[in-house]
Amino acid sequence: MTTSSIRRQMKNIVNNYSEAEIKVREATSNDPWGPSSSLMTEIADLTYNVVAFSEIMSMVWKRLNDHGKNWRHVYKALT
Repeated sequence: MTTSSIRRQMKNIVNNYSEAEIKVREATSNDPWGPSSSLMTEIADLTYNVVAFSEIMSMVWKRLNDHGKNWRHVYKALT
């Protein structure tokens, strides 16, 4: 387990993110590789739930507004 994934897990706990938000954060992380197709499928399936859909779109919007060294957040959110 890398330092960035441990840090991401701690932020998920501290900020009390939902399951949908955690999956979006993982899919749009700053890691140099893209999200897995299974993770993208799980996120797509969660969009059928109204509450999860609003959480997903809220997190995607946050990621789209990142800039600077977090350019991968924007790139992966568009993906």
